[in-house]
Amino acid sequence: MQTFSINTLGCKVNQYESQQIRELLEGFGLCQVELPKKPDLVVVNTCCVTHTASAKSRQSIRKAQKLSPDAIIVVCGCLPTVQIGELHNPGENVYIINHREQLACTLTQIVSSKTANDVQSHHFRDKSAIKAENASKIAFENKLANKPKLPKLTSFQGHTRAFLKIQDGCDGYCSYCIIPKTRPIVHSKPAGEVLQEAQALVRAGHKEIVVTGVFLGAYGQRSVRRKNWDKPKNDKLAELLDKMAEIPNLERIRLSSLEPDDVTLRLMDILCKHRNIMPHLHLSLQSGSNTVLKKMGRQYKAEQFWDKVEILKSRLDRPAITADIIVGYPGETDADFEQTVNLAGEAGFAKMHIFPFSPRKGTAAESLQDIVDTKVMKKRVQILRELDIELGYKFRQQFVGETATVLTENSNEQTCGRSERYFMVYLEKTRQKVKKNELLRVKLVENTEKGVIGQVEL
Repeated sequence: MQTFSINTLGCKVNQYESQQIRELLEGFGLCQVELPKKPDLVVVNTCCVTHTASAKSRQSIRKAQKLSPDAIIVVCGCLPTVQIGELHNPGENVYIINHREQLACTLTQIVSSKTANDVQSHHFRDKSAIKAENASKIAFENKLANKPKLPKLTSFQGHTRAFLKIQDGCDGYCSYCIIPKTRPIVHSKPAGEVLQEAQALVRAGHKEIVVTGVFLGAYGQRSVRRKNWDKPKNDKLAELLDKMAEIPNLERIRLSSLEPDDVTLRLMDILCKHRNIMPHLHLSLQSGSNTVLKKMGRQYKAEQFWDKVEILKSRLDRPAITADIIVGYPGETDADFEQTVNLAGEAGFAKMHIFPFSPRKGTAAESLQDIVDTKVMKKRVQILRELDIELGYKFRQQFVGETATVLTENSNEQTCGRSERYFMVYLEKTRQKVKKNELLRVKLVENTEKGVIGQVEL
């Protein structure tokens, strides 16, 4: 076995774990290639957060079988971990990773085995008989301690920005979400390991690190439910960021999704203290209606969300606040939707990620009866998307004429990159050759619907 390919679907956490898989396989001497080159091993890192994501994951498995019929295919990620009937008869030479702690061990055995039968003959069994209340957590930790693990990252290949997973797992059980069934064990990476990994990523040349997790605000906790915490506020994420921000040559730190109550006073102090923590926060809203939020099982009310937006705007210089919104949740009335629209407008979101509700098999919301009419849902989605364009344009417009720092990315048509506040900046042509992964001072000269046009300051 000499070559491998990885196909990743889904979130930043999955993308991080695919990089770990890459480093594990490269450590065995394998070379990564694209799928059309018929690799010996194909890893499909799946997503199943929606039915569409599950379908794309299955399609990726079939594509790998078609393009590389002689390859061993390993299917990992979220889809194999839930038994909801969406992964049947994958075919020969396909190995399904039902438990995440088996992945490194399985890959190690596949690479070291001479034949497929050698792999098939290996069975993964946890022989420990634990009958404590926290048996699942103890068993999980025992498995991690006794089996090969995916390595810490030393680089985030193919990307300018590096994702760094510091937390995993969710036991929140929002009514629409399948994640607590795919990643049920809530755990965090020790601060020392996070800092070591961040330093390695900086040494590899990454100027920006995106700190990510399944429920980032629960860093250092054993549950995402705040009622289960010793204290109502968790400042462990803030303390970690305070240390990360001191790493030499780490130019940018960005946070992935947070909930309103994750934004503590201590976190805001840290955001104000360190200029290399970007003034960009993604706050998961989902709905501006307290009635809908309660049905969803969210841990906050719309008023709490708005309070945090106001505080952030009072303490940071025009922060970019982005949000997720689900449209058409069962029982959502015109009044509920209007509350969402009003909150979005008042908050002045820099970007909204808008999702029409789709019942997910295996979740509580699957059986809800008060379904919003499809035409009504489409109309509401369109209203929010138009508002998103309007709000995004208005947010960017306030920076025209000013100078921003842009981290350059590759672009086939025009060199571009992300500003501190995450909006895209497209660079006008210049005599100076602009490379990928450069931090440039750029004069923002024109606002457009897709981003801002900028001139590199020489």
